[in-house]
Amino acid sequence: VTTTPKERAQGYADRIGDALKDATEADGKYARTLAKLITVADLSVTKEDWSDAEQDRGDVKKTAGGHLRGIPEDKSPRDNAAWWKSLSKEERAEYISLYPAGVGELDGIPVEDRDEANRVWFNEQRAKYQTELDNLPPEPKPKYMLAGRSMVVNPEWTEWDGRRKHLTGSLDGMRRIQQRFDSTGKTDPFPDSRLSVGRPRGDGLPPAYLLGFDPEKNGRAIIANGNPDTADHTAVMVGGTKSRLSGIYTPMVAGTNLWQAASAMPGEPKVSTITWNGYDAPQNLFPEGALNRYADRAAGDFNDFLSGLHTSHDPAAEDHLSVQAHSYGSVVVGSAARQGTLEADDVMFSGSPGVQVGRAEDLDVPSGHVWNQKAKDDPVPRLGAPTHGHQEGLTQFITPHDPVFGAKQMSTDTHGHGNYWLAGSESLENQARVVVGRYDEVRLK
Repeated sequence: VTTTPKERAQGYADRIGDALKDATEADGKYARTLAKLITVADLSVTKEDWSDAEQDRGDVKKTAGGHLRGIPEDKSPRDNAAWWKSLSKEERAEYISLYPAGVGELDGIPVEDRDEANRVWFNEQRAKYQTELDNLPPEPKPKYMLAGRSMVVNPEWTEWDGRRKHLTGSLDGMRRIQQRFDSTGKTDPFPDSRLSVGRPRGDGLPPAYLLGFDPEKNGRAIIANGNPDTADHTAVMVGGTKSRLSGIYTPMVAGTNLWQAASAMPGEPKVSTITWNGYDAPQNLFPEGALNRYADRAAGDFNDFLSGLHTSHDPAAEDHLSVQAHSYGSVVVGSAARQGTLEADDVMFSGSPGVQVGRAEDLDVPSGHVWNQKAKDDPVPRLGAPTHGHQEGLTQFITPHDPVFGAKQMSTDTHGHGNYWLAGSESLENQARVVVGRYDEVRLK
């Protein structure tokens, strides 16, 4: 179902209106300032309206005073869930309205609440970035200047150009996320993606849920296809080097392809796939991509995210959770298992340069539930082994592709490092079989 801008605007207005109604019922003193968050003249919500929301929210916070308790910081997903459950419906609406960024990042609270908060934050930041880009000062002149006997780049131009690239790149990523929001019900939502060639015409995409968002620095975004709280099978996909908000499109398409392939399996399984771009990834192959520190810093957040999915999951649904990691993302997953407990039932690697541990049994999942893919012409497993493989002896670096590691080697018919999710490919179908637990049908090398 395709929605028009007017219908989407009505949806925004309705959600904010619900928050206003709840707050008004809780305490009439909020009504006057919360009302500023709604623009309903012709059901159009402009970037100026969203840009004003943060200022209006500040006014509400001043009015509210000390009425609301602080949002938990650095607490476990279970603690976050307990705190959220302790709140009344009206208090939850107030927190989502006044502290959307803080609520949106809380692992363990219901996905629908987390999505609602992040949507507010997303729309505001998108408007803020667009406004700043529209009002960016003219390009500084000159671009080059004389420093002694050498020509150097004008520092003012470098700063201006860096900010311009950040704004345009982040806005493009936000545009792609909005494209996914608007693609609910479509069977072929991304026809311009190289991964869409040969896409099977399966069921239309389910609603998307925004489980994390931050446009600053390289940017982060966590997008789910379908609600993982009610899904029987959930796959969390971790990207690798160069993951950033401006490049969210391709991993997001990979996530939708895996959802369609898994959902099309016999029995119509209830599936959710999640693009977890939730860490500061290395932005170049060398030197950053050769370092473990990016993965080591991400490990705790990744473990908390998985734990949060289990915490908020509906007990009436099956809770089968798999992790699919590509390239440097596999280093993140390995580090998460090495530093903590990886709460997953299956782990799949694609194009892995190594995972910091030397055996599948070190990844916390049941025996026989570690899977690996390596395309014949994918150079990353070989090139990355000396930096991310598990060293044994002087010259041996163990990766998931090595027999001694103990992973099941899935048949792979795609080429290169980034095509493991090509629609209609056996590479993708094998992943889908693992996601829904049809292990006996996985084709092995």
